[in-house]
Amino acid sequence: MGKFYITTTLPYVNAEPHIGFAMEIIRADTLARMHRLQGDDVFFNTGTDEHGQKIYQKALESGVEPQTYCDEYAAKFGNLKSALNLSYNNFIRTTDEHHVKAAQEFWKLCEAKGDIYKKVYKVKYCVGCELEKTDSELVDGKCGLHPNQEIENIEEENYFFKFSNYEQKLVDMYDSSPGFVVPDFRQNEMRIFVKSGLQDFSVSRLKSKMPWGVEVPGDPTQVMYVWFDALVNYISALGWPSDDKKFEEFWPGIQVCGKDNLRQQTAMWQAMLMSAGLPNSKQIFVGGFLTSGGQKMSKSLGNVINPIEWAEKYGTDALRNFLLSEVSVFEDSDVTEDRFKKAFQTNLANGIGNLAARVATMAEKINLKVEEQRLGIREAVVNNLNGFRFDEALKFIWEDVKTADTLINQREVWKLKGEEQEYFLADLVRIIRQVAADLAPFMPETSEKLMTSFGGEVIKRGPNLFQRIEEK
Repeated sequence: MGKFYITTTLPYVNAEPHIGFAMEIIRADTLARMHRLQGDDVFFNTGTDEHGQKIYQKALESGVEPQTYCDEYAAKFGNLKSALNLSYNNFIRTTDEHHVKAAQEFWKLCEAKGDIYKKVYKVKYCVGCELEKTDSELVDGKCGLHPNQEIENIEEENYFFKFSNYEQKLVDMYDSSPGFVVPDFRQNEMRIFVKSGLQDFSVSRLKSKMPWGVEVPGDPTQVMYVWFDALVNYISALGWPSDDKKFEEFWPGIQVCGKDNLRQQTAMWQAMLMSAGLPNSKQIFVGGFLTSGGQKMSKSLGNVINPIEWAEKYGTDALRNFLLSEVSVFEDSDVTEDRFKKAFQTNLANGIGNLAARVATMAEKINLKVEEQRLGIREAVVNNLNGFRFDEALKFIWEDVKTADTLINQREVWKLKGEEQEYFLADLVRIIRQVAADLAPFMPETSEKLMTSFGGEVIKRGPNLFQRIEEK
């Protein structure tokens, strides 16, 4: 039995959970479930990022203390566990006492290495990204990702991290580990970025201006820059630095993120780990964005999709199937309710749902008995998941459903009699059992229902898995 560690990014608690993060955490959950089914000891981490200027401003706007504000929103993200049927076993908050101490210990290691120093600087800063911006990154003086927010001009004395010290070390890491960032074009993008020259970045803020953060060790006038603090969660979640055994067993791990986190996860964090003398991440999977009707999702446009609402309306497994099979794994994808409904009807209602109902009905009618089997996930599914090809894995599974439907129709199994019908129905039952085993990481509820009906020697028809959506 091996050890497997996977973590999502930590979403900021400045807004309701959205469908983009739901996609990220469902992908991570699928990988975690697959490894558990293969007998691995899995540590699956997620949580909430709760410091920084953006959250401080939101709390002030809401008229509540920052911690109260964070508690409220952390609970909303915690609700995703049941709504999306997630199997994570650790939910870290960056306001947790252990994490705060770990971030401070990490700071001390980088400082001891000589990679943290103090200087006065001027910078253009996007609060939405919580990142410094160069003129070349701005469009008409605004951040491309947050065009409705004003860029802030900051001038103060802060601590800096010597990012520039790690240009060659990062390039060497990319060159020696071609699969470190997935997809490969994202790794190439970061290699070009790093080779073009790295600028040291600020890792603190004046506490008098922005008090909501982890206090810098030895300097009560400064708090840590939110990204420096938050990135440490990937190891503080494992008990670092106090639990050496757990850390050494599970780290390094796999990180799942969106392309807006590319620089932070694959360059900044890796340089920080090098500075602290700790192993780099094992692998980082970077997904694209989700748009709605061809536009970026935003409150002002009214096109933000709440994943909990869709899960309640159509079922958790229906949402999981859509986000795993119908959107691009590596590129941006458009998400609309029409696309969702089409996928629901094709693969679920008219696919596995219809197949299960047909076969169970015929099997019950003749009191069919089929010897029990213990089936695991097929190698093709595992290989696709190891390559983060969730879409290809499900496509492979749904092909079996189509094959079974074709067999029923071509042989008109419902018309057959005696041993001939038993033979074909037994074959169909075995196909459904394999589909159930393969679906376990993707759609665990559906997998369990299929095994309840088809896993035993006697086949029993249960309630319909997916009711067809009736358009009004």
